[in-house]
Amino acid sequence: MVVTADSVKQLRERTGAGMMECKKALVEAQGDLEAAAEIMRKTGLTKADTRATRVAAEGRIAFAGSADGRSGVLVEVNCETDFVAREADFVAFAEAAAAAALASGATSVEALLSAPAGARLDERRRALVAKIGENVTVRRLQRVIGSGILGSYLHGTRIGALVALSGGDLALARDLAMHVAAINPQYVDPAQVPAEQLAREREILVAQASTEGKPAAIVDKMVDGRVRKYLAAITLLGQPFVKDPDLSVEKLLQRSGARVEAFARLEVGAGIERKREDFAAAVMATVKSSEKR
Repeated sequence: MVVTADSVKQLRERTGAGMMECKKALVEAQGDLEAAAEIMRKTGLTKADTRATRVAAEGRIAFAGSADGRSGVLVEVNCETDFVAREADFVAFAEAAAAAALASGATSVEALLSAPAGARLDERRRALVAKIGENVTVRRLQRVIGSGILGSYLHGTRIGALVALSGGDLALARDLAMHVAAINPQYVDPAQVPAEQLAREREILVAQASTEGKPAAIVDKMVDGRVRKYLAAITLLGQPFVKDPDLSVEKLLQRSGARVEAFARLEVGAGIERKREDFAAAVMATVKSSEKR
């Protein structure tokens, strides 16, 4: 019976169990997800079942770097509350996740958890879930490898950034990592911006400029100028340097004879939809319920 990686992933998300346990249950159930989940419930392998469905949007970013200083990883590990995010066992687990990611060479969480070290890490995660009573997930992983210097910066525990430089020095690399953490560029330079994204933005800018009653030739120039501003805002090289806004990152690099090879940034909870409680509505519902009795 061939079990797909996607079915294993679905069962892991549903039960909170380890990868090998999920695969074994799927094989026994001949690929039937519902039957596999039932098998795991019967064998007591879903202790984290109810917790695995709860939103984990707190946590911390952990960093691990290579001995030669040229590569590193950022790992986002999530929990449900900021209290647990500061707890010693959770901190130790996050650091272990970063170390395992660095050692494994993985470039994604899926690759990490598929490695032998990842299986051990997932067992440790499940034990932590059982101990602290909150859902814990290894959500994202970013790896940066360069030919020269790697700069890293952690803003507290919630934002982490890496910048790989050729040329320059460690102080510059760290300053640029700080800049990435603060300003959050999307790309290194305009050449990296996808053509579809740029075309879509230009279309929007043309539509906006066309409503201003200017001649077509003027509209074209206006749009070109606004596109340049857009590219400067979303690219690292075009942004004003966070420590000296009168100096662009590109000028800073030129002055230092350095080049950015790659960068990465992770922020805890980014992109997670958090449940918002409407307390007023909840109170009114309670009142109405009591009135019916």
